Amino acid sequence: MKQLSQIYLFLLLVTMLNGCSAIGYYSQAAGGHLSLMMSGEPVEAVLSDNTAPAELREKLGLARQAREFAAQRLALPVGGAFSDYVRLDRPWVVVNLVAVPEFSLEPHRWCYPILGCQAYRGYFSLADARAEQTRFRDRGFDTFIGGVTAYSTLGWFDDPLHTGFTRLPEDRMVALMFHELAHRVVYIADDTAFNESFATAVELEGLRLWLSEQGKPGQFREALERLIRRNQTLALVEDVSTRLEALYTRQDRLPEEQLRARKATILEDLALAYHQLTADWPEPGPFGPPPVSLNNANLALFRQYNQHLPAFRQMLRDAGYDFPGFYRAVEALSETPEPQRSEYLAVLSERFEEHL
Repeated sequence: MKQLSQIYLFLLLVTMLNGCSAIGYYSQAAGGHLSLMMSGEPVEAVLSDNTAPAELREKLGLARQAREFAAQRLALPVGGAFSDYVRLDRPWVVVNLVAVPEFSLEPHRWCYPILGCQAYRGYFSLADARAEQTRFRDRGFDTFIGGVTAYSTLGWFDDPLHTGFTRLPEDRMVALMFHELAHRVVYIADDTAFNESFATAVELEGLRLWLSEQGKPGQFREALERLIRRNQTLALVEDVSTRLEALYTRQDRLPEEQLRARKATILEDLALAYHQLTADWPEPGPFGPPPVSLNNANLALFRQYNQHLPAFRQMLRDAGYDFPGFYRAVEALSETPEPQRSEYLAVLSERFEEHL
């Protein structure tokens, strides 16, 4: 009955929208999500099915433990999330399209009911995403389409587990579960950096506690090393973004051909620096294995994530790792105006020091 009420809610949201293009987009979103929900089977049923692959049952058994841990130790509002499992025939659950003007790092923003405006557009169909990508390319935009392993409906629906989770190594699967559940705690429309940094802080500190209780504290160092490598990549991106922004301020004074050539040179410098940075890494970096082809859309998307991660980890530390108290503090912060919020988070970031 609860699933049916969720379906009716989703259909109501779709029918409230105006405009053919909006109805077309939200119809595919509704259809894709409802198909995902209706394809699920109870995790408990898979666990008791002796014909199911042993590796899958092992992963789902671990996911069940992580779900209980999230509710009891991390005080996350689990509800009915991750109680079903869906077998996907693709490596991603949705793909996101990002579109940025040729001489800008400010992405096009799409606005949604409840969620506010975001710098990406999610599709369950790769063909639909590519069709929209073509429309933006024809208008001179830089674009990027990337697969998404999981997403959160912010507690509006009971999000299922699926093969996007179970394909991951155990620690990354558990961390992703904590991350998506954290989006149920607090969400600010139009502030991706706040939302993703908070969820990543819960993911990281939750994983630290989980691995400690599993008797595997050494694995947390591997997670921190991945974060360090990501931050090293972010430093390269920020440096190049500064150069590009300086170039784009001159677009009224330079011919387009010259702007285009200088932009290409700067992006080639980034690709080379990324290749050199990642040469000795044990796994591909955030942009994948070199050689990479980067544009404004890649950079704009990458810069939005983890910006305030040190600040939220410091907030949790200040709360004595009391997760309910931490969530109350974050909720209170979410109600302050954006300039004050960002200033406060910047101060917290300055205070943070990694304790290995």
